[in-house]
Amino acid sequence: MIPVYINGAACISVQDTLSENFSQNLSPENSAQVVKAIEPNYKEFIPPALIRRMSKTVKMSSVASHYALQEAGIENLDAIIVGTGMGCSQDSEKFLKNVIDNKEEFLTPTFFIQSTHNTVAGQIALGLQCHAYNFTYVNTSSSLEFSFLDAKLQINDGEAENILVGSTDEQTERTMELYKLNKTIKKEENLPVDYLNSTTDGVIWGEGSSFFVLGKDKTENSYAQLTDIQIRSRLNPDEAQSFIEGFLAKNKITNHDIDAIILGFSGDATSDVYYRKAMDLFQNSALLYYKHLSGEFNTASGFSTFMACHILKNQEIPEVMMINSLKKEEIKNILLYNHLGGNDHSLVLLEKA
Repeated sequence: MIPVYINGAACISVQDTLSENFSQNLSPENSAQVVKAIEPNYKEFIPPALIRRMSKTVKMSSVASHYALQEAGIENLDAIIVGTGMGCSQDSEKFLKNVIDNKEEFLTPTFFIQSTHNTVAGQIALGLQCHAYNFTYVNTSSSLEFSFLDAKLQINDGEAENILVGSTDEQTERTMELYKLNKTIKKEENLPVDYLNSTTDGVIWGEGSSFFVLGKDKTENSYAQLTDIQIRSRLNPDEAQSFIEGFLAKNKITNHDIDAIILGFSGDATSDVYYRKAMDLFQNSALLYYKHLSGEFNTASGFSTFMACHILKNQEIPEVMMINSLKKEEIKNILLYNHLGGNDHSLVLLEKA
């Protein structure tokens, strides 16, 4: 099987992840119900006339993909694959508001056209004048993992050499109101949240955009090797350990070979039990978490993948991510485990390039 390498990585998130020394300035976000991404100056990347017509998620993705491609030194892509949970929800809300305000009459189609989930991948392709395979996965919290799986299969089968893979989700005012009403988002009285020892349900909601360039060739800029991905839509908490052990066995390694595991603790007491079960398997590994830095959202795993890439490349783990104090001399294998509200469980195995 052909190895697949991550040769470029960029992230726009609640943290200032576009800056060079971002890992030294990571700051936990545990006191607000909703946390917003730190956005760049879009005028440096996108013509002003286009900015006005772009939703936040399209703008974030355009810039993040630009940085990832620049880092990888790639101009010609064989595919663009994007994973998103909510798509361009800002434009969806604007269209629905127009429908109500105008009593279903005299509607402009612009917001409807731009509200489709595949707008992001399409806009990136238009900007790059790329006519290759263009696909969008909408699979809630495993959208990025399905995108990775598609890209990996194409490279393994010799159908592609360089693929841009991304994940993106934005916040919208009305959706956040609904999430507060249905208790997806934590109540104000339950803040600040202790992510590792929470006794209340609900999460702090975030947003962001992460893009990666996958290639069949290892380069000087390679971050990691994307070894394997596995996805399961439903699991009982008692099945979490066997799910992980089966995945490791499939890759002919054991829990002792995992130097660090990044867990998606969200502060939701009910669903975080899966991560506690997983922790018990890795007594001799560095235990890390990340959603206190990114917030919870459908494609939050893009942030953890970005952090894992930098950990493997720089061989340094930010203190703010550590659950235990164990640090190995060399970090070769990192396992990422994520789900959203107890559904759509994913495992991603990354190796040092």
